[in-house]
Amino acid sequence: MNKDKLKGGLDQVKGEAKEQWGKLTDDRSTEAEGKWDKAKGKVKEGVGEVKDKVKDELD
Repeated sequence: MNKDKLKGGLDQVKGEAKEQWGKLTDDRSTEAEGKWDKAKGKVKEGVGEVKDKVKDELD
C-alpha cells in the first residue's frame, strides 16, 4: 500500500465522520465539507491504485 492509498482512505473516514456530524447537528456546511473530503479521498485512493499498477508493470 502506498502513501496515496493510505491518505485517501483516511480522508474518506474523516469525511464520513464530518458528514455524519453535520447531519446530526443540522449543519449543512459541515455536511458538505464531509462529502467533499470523501470525494477527495476516493480520488487519492484511485491515484494510489494506478501508481501501484504502474509500479507492478515496471517490475
